[in-house]
Amino acid sequence: MKFVAVSSCPTGIAHTYMAAEALEQAGKAAGHEVHVETQGAAGSTPLDPAIIAAADGVIYAADLEVQNRDRFAGKPFVDVGVKKAVHDPAGVLAQAVEAVERGAVEAPAGTPAAAGPAPATKVDPNAGVGTRIRQWLMTGVSYMIPFVAAGGILIALGFMLAQAAWPGNEGPVAVTAVPVADLISSFNLASGQDWAVLLFQTGAAAFAFLVPVLSGFIAYGIADRPGLVPGFVGGSISVLIGAGFLGGLVTGFVGGFLALWISRWRVPKGVRGVMPVVVTPLLSSLITGFLMFVVIGRPIANLMDGLTNWLNGLSGSNLVLMGALLGAMMGFDLGGPINKVAYTFAVTGLATEGLTGDAVQYRIMAAVMAAGMVAPLAMALATVLRKSLFTHAERENGKAAWLLGLSFISEGAIPFAAADPWRVIASSVVGSSVAGALTMAVGSGLRAPHGGIWVLPLISNPLGFLLAVAVGTVITAAVVVVLKGLKPNPLVQAEQEADAARTAAPAPAAA
Repeated sequence: MKFVAVSSCPTGIAHTYMAAEALEQAGKAAGHEVHVETQGAAGSTPLDPAIIAAADGVIYAADLEVQNRDRFAGKPFVDVGVKKAVHDPAGVLAQAVEAVERGAVEAPAGTPAAAGPAPATKVDPNAGVGTRIRQWLMTGVSYMIPFVAAGGILIALGFMLAQAAWPGNEGPVAVTAVPVADLISSFNLASGQDWAVLLFQTGAAAFAFLVPVLSGFIAYGIADRPGLVPGFVGGSISVLIGAGFLGGLVTGFVGGFLALWISRWRVPKGVRGVMPVVVTPLLSSLITGFLMFVVIGRPIANLMDGLTNWLNGLSGSNLVLMGALLGAMMGFDLGGPINKVAYTFAVTGLATEGLTGDAVQYRIMAAVMAAGMVAPLAMALATVLRKSLFTHAERENGKAAWLLGLSFISEGAIPFAAADPWRVIASSVVGSSVAGALTMAVGSGLRAPHGGIWVLPLISNPLGFLLAVAVGTVITAAVVVVLKGLKPNPLVQAEQEADAARTAAPAPAAA
C-alpha cells in the first residue's frame, strides 16, 4: 500500500523528525511506501499533490493540529500522537492498513468536521485537565524556543567577543553599559567592541520576546487567534512589573480563557463582524491588564523576587543538590514534559534575571545541558561496549545517538527507552543526576541556552563541563549494561539465534 503521513510535536524539533524516520523505515520493512511531511520548527515542505492523490491512506502522527488537513479529505486515516509513531511505528502502520481495509475516510473539505480555523493545539476533548494544561504549556514553549536559541547564542557570542575586546575581565559588564544610541550613530566595522555590542543588543532584543511569546502562545493554544493579543499584552506587562516568566504563565491562561469566553458571547448579527478584531482583543486585554497591574501582578513579582533571592543564596552543597535534581528531571522522560520543565526553568532564568545575570543562573543552564546530553551518549557507548545486549536496530540507532547527544538532543535515547523503558530510564536518571551535580560542583556556567558540544567555547570551565558529561555518560552506560545483562532481551536472543542459524547453514551446492 501507499501511505502519506504528517508528523508534528509541540516543540517541532526532535520527535517530529524521529517519527517521520520511524514511519518510513517501518514502511520499508513491511513492504509499504510511506511519504512523510514534517511540520516542525524548521517549517515544512508540503507533500506533492500527486503523491497524496495516489495514497491509499493517511497517518497523522501529530500532537498539534495538522496544517491544511483538507488536502487529505476522502481518504482512510489514523490519528495518533507523535510518540506512538516514535515508539511503535509498526503498530501505527498496522492500524493504517486496517483503516484502509475498513474504509474509515477523512471528512471531505467544507463539512462541519473540516470547517473553521484549526486550533493551535490538538487536545482530546475527553482528555483530563492535566493533559490539556500540559499541551497548552507546550504550545507556548514550542514558539518560545526559537527566540531562546537565537537570542541566547547571540548574547553569549557578544559576551565572548567582549572578553577579547575589552582589557582585563570587564568585557561582559562593559558590553551591557554601551548605549544603543552610540551603536547606531558610530558603528565601526573594524571595532571588536562595536561588534560585541551589536551581538549583545540583537540577542537582547530577541530575549525580550521570551515571556510575551510564552504567554501569547499559551493563550493561542486555549483560544486560537483571539487569545494572541491579551496573551502578548499580559506577557509584556509581566516583564514590565517584574513578574517574569511566572507572570507570563499566569497571563497566558488568564488572557486565553478571557478571549475564549468573550468570543463565545451571543451577540447581534451586526456586531459579530467586529467581535474578533475589536471587542474580543479590547476587552480581554483590558481585563488582563487590570488584573496584572492592580490585583495579581505584585504578588507574583514578589514570588519571583523570592525565587531569585533563593537561587542567588544557594552555594556549595545546595547547588550540587539542585544540579542533581535538575539532572534527574532531564534524564527522566528524555524530551517529555518533565525534561521540558527543567529546561524551561533554566532558559527563562537566563532571560528574567537580567542579561548580565548571576553566576547561579549560568551554572543552572550548564547543569541542565550537561545532564541532557548524557542519555543518548550513554546509549551509544553501551552499544559499542556490549553489542550482544542490543538488537541490530538499536546498534544502528546508537550510531546516530553520538551526534544527537553531542548536540544536546535528549530524544536520541528514546528508541532505546521505548524498547526497554525501566532499565534505560533508571540508568538515565542516575547518570544524568550525577552529571548535573558534577557540573554544579566544578562551577561551569553557560550563557547559551542550547548547542551542546558546539558551544563549548561559550562555557566557563569547559574541561569541568566535559568531565561531568563524560562521568555521567560512563555511569549511565555501565548501569544499563549491568541491568540488561541480568535479564537478556528476548528480541536480542531471537536475532542471535537467527544469525547463528544462517551461519551454520550449508552453502548451496555448485551447479
